[in-house]
Amino acid sequence: MTLVRWEPFRELSRWHREVDRLFEDFFAPTRGEARVPAIDVSETESEVVLKAELPGVSKENLTVEATPSEVRISAQTSDEQETRRGEYLRRERRWGKFERVVPMPAEVKAGEAKASFKDGLLEITLPKAETAKAAQGVKVEVK
Repeated sequence: MTLVRWEPFRELSRWHREVDRLFEDFFAPTRGEARVPAIDVSETESEVVLKAELPGVSKENLTVEATPSEVRISAQTSDEQETRRGEYLRRERRWGKFERVVPMPAEVKAGEAKASFKDGLLEITLPKAETAKAAQGVKVEVK
């Protein structure tokens, strides 16, 4: 059995590299997969507004489903442009499917949801259910 001198800084450096690799692998999409869209959710007294960035997604490949407690956005993206000019030095394509389920901050009327999609930005407006409006609270006078 061979004894090896323990060098704490070498071990710390190795651990640091492993943690960096873990975060890079976790947050970076696999080559060819579609990215999960960035989403903003805002709320007023009467509605919830959800905005999602969907660059490269066509309206025909987009599906939006709403329930009283969540919104499900799914799409399929592809970039199948073929050009033949010279030799490629680098060629990157974006394709794949994604699905994102966004929980609502309050109960909404899913049947009255309205959505618009323009220039890669999806905006969904969902009116709040009466129970959600009542749950916001009422100012009570203190005597």
